[in-house]
Amino acid sequence: MSFEQPQVPVTDDAIQTTELLKRRWLSEKAFEIELSRPAPFEFSAGQTIRFIHDGFERYYSLISGPDDPTLSLCVRFVEKGTFSVVLATAEPGTQFQFTGPHGYFTFKPSRRQAIFVATGTGIAPFVSIAGSGVGGFMLLHGVSYMEDLYYQDQFRSIFDKYVPCISNTPAKDLQPHGFFHGRVTDYIARNLSAAQYDFYLCGRQEMIRDVMHLVDERFPGSFIYTEVFF
Repeated sequence: MSFEQPQVPVTDDAIQTTELLKRRWLSEKAFEIELSRPAPFEFSAGQTIRFIHDGFERYYSLISGPDDPTLSLCVRFVEKGTFSVVLATAEPGTQFQFTGPHGYFTFKPSRRQAIFVATGTGIAPFVSIAGSGVGGFMLLHGVSYMEDLYYQDQFRSIFDKYVPCISNTPAKDLQPHGFFHGRVTDYIARNLSAAQYDFYLCGRQEMIRDVMHLVDERFPGSFIYTEVFF
């Protein structure tokens, strides 16, 4: 297993101003917001921006593509959270400040098969990467319930193999949809053939830790790129 961070300058701390354009709820747990795009503001698919509000800071992955006219985010709603409550209730026209782009979680082409692994709203950077035209890889999205499969219609039409992995829904309810019953780690352990891959992991630390252990044991010579979502 190899763990790699590309050594390229991809961060900008200049403060930008953006305006909330609209909001769309994806489920009771998450929503999408669309923001105006300051000019000039350039980023690579998979990067983040750092929101600043009332002395608090929070990083969010962009789901918009690098050529889109606006900026969009997928936000996990936390009832007592500092940022998500503000973003969930702000009126259109509200202005926010941010810096960016930040981060290194971008697609690096190689001869190895790319395996994208996300849990929950960790799907966000893969929405941007898919929107940038990247293809030819597998996507595993781990969630508790079917309603948490954000952007599944988009992924089904773009990705070579899109595998929803659902842990808290009875297997009999998943069979008509062809979804996998279990966690992403279960799918990798049971169904991924022995080979060298490029693993892109975005989600909770526990998932990233468990997948890294699996890669160490079963897929030597693979590369891993990670982005932790809290």
